[in-house]
Amino acid sequence: MTRVLGVDACKAGWVGVLLEDDSVRAHVASTIELLIAQAEHDGPLAVVAVDMPIGLPDKAPRQADLLARSAIGRLSSSVFTTPVRAALLAPTHRDAVLINRELTGQGLSIQAYGLRGKLFEVDQWVKRAGALVVEVHPEVSFAQLAGAPLTVRKSTWAGAERRRALLADAGIALNGELGLAGQAVGVDDVLDAGAAAWSALRVARGDAVSLPNPPEIFADGWPAAIWV
Repeated sequence: MTRVLGVDACKAGWVGVLLEDDSVRAHVASTIELLIAQAEHDGPLAVVAVDMPIGLPDKAPRQADLLARSAIGRLSSSVFTTPVRAALLAPTHRDAVLINRELTGQGLSIQAYGLRGKLFEVDQWVKRAGALVVEVHPEVSFAQLAGAPLTVRKSTWAGAERRRALLADAGIALNGELGLAGQAVGVDDVLDAGAAAWSALRVARGDAVSLPNPPEIFADGWPAAIWV
């Protein structure tokens, strides 16, 4: 029995899609550690796939981000360039921009800086996680599922339905309310967690590939790559 979890950030904190044999369940928690505890209540997880950068660069853009953009084509704007660790540690966005530009030659959006809380939450948790943890990007996973990059955004009806159908064809049926009634979890969050779960299952089965291959290693020692 293989149990894997795909994880995405959401307004409520974190949402996870758990795959166990033919079963599909969802969990929501305010922290990623609580989410993993919920998912592991009935047994250990083999792989956890998280839609969040893991492995923060020191002085240059990550190859994982560049390769992910190339893999998804038209929707490449959904991949933001992971800031260097020193910039994320800066007390203000202005300071972060200056540091990131000095080290990489690039600025830093307020959106990317705003993710630092969740970035560091994952950064600390992954060091003590019991399961194998990998980074994923849902649009890269969806492109792999479709055999080509998607061209419609999941914020549209057609885009959401296309992604739900791709997951259903792969055996991940996101039907019904999945226990998410009353939770601050968007349609896009659940779809992304589902795509992450699909990639987690590929990792568990030995079918996944990493971008780049082999992963990059930064000062934090984590093998930085997006798995699909």
